[in-house]
Amino acid sequence: MSAMPIPTDSLGALNVFVQAAETRSFTVTGRQLGVSPSAVGKAIARLEDRLGVRLFHRSTRAITLTPEGQMFLERCRRVLSEMAAAEAELAQTRTRPAGQLRVSLPRVGMLMMPTLSAFMRAWPEIALDLDFSDRLVDVIEEGFDAVIRTGAPTDSRLMTRRLGTSRFRIVGAPAYFERHGMPRSVSDLTRHRCLHHRYPSTGKLEPWHIDGVPDSALPRTAITSAIEPLLDMAEHGQGIACLPDFAVRAHCADGRLVALFDTAVTGTAEFRIYWPSSRHMSPKLRVFVDFMAGTLFADEPKG
Repeated sequence: MSAMPIPTDSLGALNVFVQAAETRSFTVTGRQLGVSPSAVGKAIARLEDRLGVRLFHRSTRAITLTPEGQMFLERCRRVLSEMAAAEAELAQTRTRPAGQLRVSLPRVGMLMMPTLSAFMRAWPEIALDLDFSDRLVDVIEEGFDAVIRTGAPTDSRLMTRRLGTSRFRIVGAPAYFERHGMPRSVSDLTRHRCLHHRYPSTGKLEPWHIDGVPDSALPRTAITSAIEPLLDMAEHGQGIACLPDFAVRAHCADGRLVALFDTAVTGTAEFRIYWPSSRHMSPKLRVFVDFMAGTLFADEPKG
């Protein structure tokens, strides 16, 4: 066998060390790498000189790790594992994203359907399996690829990315204002038909966050545990609602709803996407996360 030199770069030396530590033999390691046992020994010696410690006890029959060598071995394994994961991740970026993507969204996510439909047009080879629920799901145990929710992360097993922050807007239909009059100040809302959302998880009403008007002063004409009925009631002139901007943006743009007192509403909701922590994201999940982060709240203020 030729005395072919071993790469002297750090990663090459670490790979030689790990293989020698696992085989406990310079001869076997040399055979695996296609070099002579002496080349392996010299590579280990150079590494020891650079580190200033002895990594192996050597005898005529075997090599064994020193305590410093055992500690170094665990570090090297992690480094090489991360490198392998990085290479796998880069390789996946060359693969066309495809397959089923199972995503859990809050019930308000039904109002994200224009964005989700746009994603389906952009990535037709990805099949979305969407679950709309306000319950607390176990992303890993229930087999979801990703979950979209509001609020701060609480599960250390999950990776997360902020999608955006949506402000709230007070809206009503032109037909409603024709019948009941247009409020001239925020205090006038206390004399109007107000439509409220109740959090299913806590039973509490979602606050309107209006400067100068306590939520307790707002009439409770209707209360629902989902956003969609509030939007429908507001659009059909049944009252005034406080809804996320992404849910009413199109309605306000085409005149189906009219927004009031935008500067007085201070409430916001931060949406995040979560996925199981792993060494790399699948291509289909990566493009979904990037698309939602770049599109869903593209017109929202970045607070």
